[in-house]
Amino acid sequence: MTSPAPARAVVIIPTFDEIENLENAVAAVFAAAPDAAIIVVDDDSPDGTGALADRIAAADPRVSVLHRTERAGLGQAYLAGFRTALAAGHEVLVEMDSDGSHPATALPAMLARLDEADRPGLVIGSRWIPGGEVVDWPASRRLLSETANTYARIALRIRVRDSTAGFRAYRAETLRAIPLDDVQSHGYCFQIDMTLRTLDAGFGIAEVPITFRDRLLGQSKMSTGIVAEAMLRVTQWGFGRWFRPRSLSRTSNGSPRERSVG
Repeated sequence: MTSPAPARAVVIIPTFDEIENLENAVAAVFAAAPDAAIIVVDDDSPDGTGALADRIAAADPRVSVLHRTERAGLGQAYLAGFRTALAAGHEVLVEMDSDGSHPATALPAMLARLDEADRPGLVIGSRWIPGGEVVDWPASRRLLSETANTYARIALRIRVRDSTAGFRAYRAETLRAIPLDDVQSHGYCFQIDMTLRTLDAGFGIAEVPITFRDRLLGQSKMSTGIVAEAMLRVTQWGFGRWFRPRSLSRTSNGSPRERSVG
């Protein structure tokens, strides 16, 4: 695969059967952040999403496509995109779904937050902080997300309000400090896992409010198995973290300093 030119920020969009949504997602990213690059990570979509991504990339040098034949889940798709983007020299790596639920209009605010004085290693587009909201979700899905995030916050002793969120902007240095080959989690669990690994690597996390909308086209990939994996792993991690020492954070010049987890 030929990587895009090393723009400062690259948006990684994983796809599986998203042929109805991909063009709109790409257009929305470039409308909000025209200087960004995009890597589409397609997991051998049977509906032709990968072929559509290739056509988009052929028409726009800011877009490239990573084709994966192994369908190993969302987490592994993002990790593959991270490795490609880091090798290409991008400074900021953004996770974004292709289904329209993540508002590309929030990208400028998320990227700007990375540059504020406290220099967080990760900025999360958050549904569950003041100013954030969810539109068009059924009450059961809202309850599931709120409950999962509350449980993670209490069990793991973190302050992040939306640790399951999939709309994120990482500094490259953050991801380089995390042993990505050790990450085996998926779905909700992947996002919580990466939240913990960011904190444990000594980087701060900031949240920017977003308006999250349910997908209009295509099928959700959420399943009871994904939720069960997340709850089991959070419980396991939580037991370990209640008996661990304080973690390290980093000052603005990168030197470590001690702080409470979260």
